[in-house]
Amino acid sequence: MAKFLHLCIMLFAASISVSAQTYTVIHNFGSVAGDPDGPVPPGTIAQSRGGAMVTTTPDFQPDRILGKAFRIWPSGSLQVLHQFNSGPWGGLILATDGKFYGTTNVSGTLGLGTIFKMSQEGSVTRLHDFTGGSDGANPLAAPIQSVKGDYFYGTTSKGSPEFLEDGTVYRITKYGNFTLLHTFRRFDGAQPNAQLVQGTDYYFYGTTRFGGEGDNGTIFRISSSGDFKVLVNFDGTNGEFPYSGLIQANDGNFYGVAYSGGSFGVEGVLFRMSPNGTLTVLHNFTGGSDGATPIAGLVQASDGKLYGTNVRGGKNGYGVLFRATLAGDVVPLHDFAVATGIGSFGTLLQHTNGILYGGAGSGGKFGKGVFYSLDAGLPPFVTYLPTYGRPGALVQILGQGFTDTSEVFFNGTPATFKLVYPTYIRAIVPDGATSGPITVTTANGTLTSNKVFIVHP
Repeated sequence: MAKFLHLCIMLFAASISVSAQTYTVIHNFGSVAGDPDGPVPPGTIAQSRGGAMVTTTPDFQPDRILGKAFRIWPSGSLQVLHQFNSGPWGGLILATDGKFYGTTNVSGTLGLGTIFKMSQEGSVTRLHDFTGGSDGANPLAAPIQSVKGDYFYGTTSKGSPEFLEDGTVYRITKYGNFTLLHTFRRFDGAQPNAQLVQGTDYYFYGTTRFGGEGDNGTIFRISSSGDFKVLVNFDGTNGEFPYSGLIQANDGNFYGVAYSGGSFGVEGVLFRMSPNGTLTVLHNFTGGSDGATPIAGLVQASDGKLYGTNVRGGKNGYGVLFRATLAGDVVPLHDFAVATGIGSFGTLLQHTNGILYGGAGSGGKFGKGVFYSLDAGLPPFVTYLPTYGRPGALVQILGQGFTDTSEVFFNGTPATFKLVYPTYIRAIVPDGATSGPITVTTANGTLTSNKVFIVHP
């Protein structure tokens, strides 16, 4: 009887584990007229104030590359917001002014790419046309907004004619005032194709796909004024050719993946880097059940674990969606398949409903890719921007279930707020608040932020 009871408990636990990791196709691209193509290459996904997810995808035509910006709700309902006449490769970020910011790769006055901002309803304003001179050309990633909120920082994949294949790092205001911060010269990196991340030390960190001592790629750090330093030279054993950028996890370290290299040669690695540049390989992808060749970046979800995808290996040969601990223990959660989407090249987004979302560039019902969700059993939470402020500062909070009777607390100190949408409120940092989580009460319980809000004196 005891053995039978033990078996029942094990089976029940297994059923909970399976049900808590549910992969669902919420939209098959190509299902309606005017539908965008699947996200190839992938772009950053932003959560809007209204609770939708907003991103871009290029549209490869026989004679040119077009593209669309679209928003998609957790239900799978999709709306095209803007039609581009060139490739918007990098996706979008939501800024504190309520606009979405992104780049195009080959449009503009000289066909060398642009930086733009877009309203919530899809009206686009160009901020900068790249010239291929000192400012660089052909950006692939969307810029990020600094934690202070005063500037946006980004990269281009190409540089001036002298350093054509190497790329640049730039700074720009929301009005289009552009400043070059660094030009790569191969020995310090080349083709910084991924999005930057700002660390808690206020430096910006990024990767280059090529360049460095062995031309295998680098990890670099740069200040807001352009003070630049190479922190890591990839050499194959510790990975090589990183496509994606870094994240800073809640332990203060940076995490990322490299497309190739590692113990198995070409399968790629998952790594940790300390703020001083010490890199540790945490997992060597094998091409077996854990998959291989990770192109997408990582996201740290509200459970503290890392989630990512790769594009080879796994049960069907098309890669897996995986979860990893900060120690590097990797568990595959989903094997990509043609019927439900393959080619998941982009970093996942954890929506404030707790569910992870991503896109696959091909496969699905119509062969044009899918937008999917992964329910890992994580609860809803709140997030906010900017990430720090002084008492009296305005903080924008995203979540769900907000009402006029909700209550907002900054690390336990009550704050005044204004309800804008059930998914968006504006709160004021209260006097006496200290650094810690933001919490919001709702009819379904208290939602806690997925990161610490820093209160400056």
